[in-house]
Amino acid sequence: MTKQTKILIASILFLIVSAIEVYAVAVNSQPLEMIFKPLLMTVLAVVYLFSVKKPSFWFLSALFFSFWGDVFLLFKDDFFVFGLASFLFAHILYIKITTNFLKKESFAKVAVASAPFVVYLLALLLLINDNLGDMLIPVTVYGITISSFGAVTLLNYISHKSTANLWLFLGAVIFITSDSLIAINRFYEPKEIYGVIIMVTYIAAQYLICKAMVAKSEKS
Repeated sequence: MTKQTKILIASILFLIVSAIEVYAVAVNSQPLEMIFKPLLMTVLAVVYLFSVKKPSFWFLSALFFSFWGDVFLLFKDDFFVFGLASFLFAHILYIKITTNFLKKESFAKVAVASAPFVVYLLALLLLINDNLGDMLIPVTVYGITISSFGAVTLLNYISHKSTANLWLFLGAVIFITSDSLIAINRFYEPKEIYGVIIMVTYIAAQYLICKAMVAKSEKS
């Protein structure tokens, strides 16, 4: 079996798993979610491993923590903090990966890249602040981390406008969108439709980040 065939099969499998998981969320099928949500990052890791010659330990570690974040969040309130912590580590690893692509940048560029994410984070925290309670500090720390991920990917794209860097930036922005909807759904205005949107954006974000990592690997 050729490399391209393996990649194609793994990619189709990821699409199927993703579709079933979105369906499971839409119909609120806990048994289906228990099976297919943990498979998301597992199959995406296989797609990545088939696509590169020299896998990144840091990227695979980020997928590992994302996997555990998915598993913990299956149990809703019981393990929400553990899910938050798992994705926190995943985002820290994504920040590390992205900063490795950067050269020394001017303060002006850093400020321009950071500004929209600082404003967005402050607006989100103001929106949900009244309902955070004991979760204020964990959610704030998580928000700062995901905003930092967005900022470094934007800085990376501003510094070098390549397709791979665009995928990485879009992946970060969509990830922030997904996480923001989780916060809004949990701490401000719960709606059933948010569950589907959260899952679709999460899958799209992780896939785009994976595509960026594959493209970066091919270039190197």
